[in-house]
Amino acid sequence: MEERVYTISFQKLKAKVPISQRAKRAMHYIREFLARHLKTDPENIKIGNDVNEKIWERGIEKIPPRIKVRCVKERVKDKEIWKVSLIE
Repeated sequence: MEERVYTISFQKLKAKVPISQRAKRAMHYIREFLARHLKTDPENIKIGNDVNEKIWERGIEKIPPRIKVRCVKERVKDKEIWKVSLIE
């Protein structure tokens, strides 16, 4: 079982994305960021409910400046799945 820890910053995202779409785009950005760093397809990444709740905690407009996540690789039916959970 492989495990990695990443800190994902949303500073660039906040500068480029309209305020009314920040939380939605942050979820897409997390998946893209992890696919790039874990060298896998975005479909193989399962984002946990705790990460989703942290992003949406203060509404769609006020996302946190950064989050720290733990990624764990698991094998499910001849596929490698990365499960993402929040570290706090």
